[in-house]
Parts: sequence; C-alpha cells; structure tokens
Amino acid sequence: MEPLTRADLMSLEEYASKRIAFREQVMQHKLERRVLIGDHATLHFEDRMIMQYQVQEMLRLERIFEAELIQEELDVYNALIPSGSNWKATFMIEFPDVDQRKVELARLIGIEEKTWMQIGDHAKVYPIANEDLERSTEDKTSSVHFMRWELTPEMVKDAKAGAPIKAGIDHPNYNVAVTLNEAQRASLASDLS
Repeated sequence: MEPLTRADLMSLEEYASKRIAFREQVMQHKLERRVLIGDHATLHFEDRMIMQYQVQEMLRLERIFEAELIQEELDVYNALIPSGSNWKATFMIEFPDVDQRKVELARLIGIEEKTWMQIGDHAKVYPIANEDLERSTEDKTSSVHFMRWELTPEMVKDAKAGAPIKAGIDHPNYNVAVTLNEAQRASLASDLS
C-alpha cells in the first residue's frame, strides 16, 4: 500500500462536510478487519483508509493546517500502513472487570510474541511486536500492543489466490485459534501485493 500524502487528505472544511459519511464507511470497513481470538483478545488490522481517517480526525481535533504539522501526523500514521508484504494490527486484551484485568495481564506476559497468523499450509508467522516501545514489564503485559507480521512471497501469493487465513495465540494461559471469515480474509488479502 502506498503511504498517505498531503494530496490524499481533505481540507478541514471539506472533511467537516464529508466526515459523517466517511466515518460510516470507515467503521463498516473496520468490522471486516477486526478478528476476535477467543473471548478476550482482538486484532484490529490497520490499512490506508483507517489511517487516513485517523489523520483526518487528528487534524480536525487539533485544528492542524500547517504543512509541517500535517506531515508530522502523516509520518506517525504512515508507519501503521502495511507495505504489501506484511500485515499490521493493534492487538487488544480486553477484560471488562478491572480486578480481573490486573490478574490476567500478569498471567499473559509475553502474549504479544505468541500471537500468530497462518496462510493455508504455510508455517505460522509470529509478529514483530511493539517496535515503538516496550509495553510489557516483568510483572504484567500491556492491554494494547502493536504488531507486524512479515510474509514470504509464497504466503502473499497464496493469500491473494484465496488460501484460508488463520489467527491464533499459543500462550500457556491463552491458547486459541480461529479461521478468518471470507470478508476478513479478502480484506487482509487486499493489503498484499
């Protein structure tokens, strides 16, 4: 996927007039890119449209219109756009009860390194996690992690050809695997080139 440039962005005025429709489009798109792994873990796969929405929202909220500051936002969010041979996602561990969350985050240290993707019969691919900063301590893991899975050319080819895609976690305290539905599979395959 191509990175976003200033030419891809709407002005603040244009975005104000198109925001509701664009937001609805992005929220629907996000549903196809959300993968539940069991009851408490979710992968939110990022892409160009989602990052454009994030940038537009930041510019709107902060009233940013200076070229240099717009470029700073683009630089931050472009890092989350897949490059054609990888997937990028925000991984969330969700326990509504605060006390239970504390206990579980202590039990799930290292889960970010045990979260995998698999295309067809290829080997599981484990992520490069938290490239921006370390999110776990020796006492607990974070409830949010940023992940990138690098794929081989053969994996990319098979995903584009319609091979099933699975996601899972091989952690001693959280071991779950799921097969993506067709909408999810097609959406993730469209990230690849």
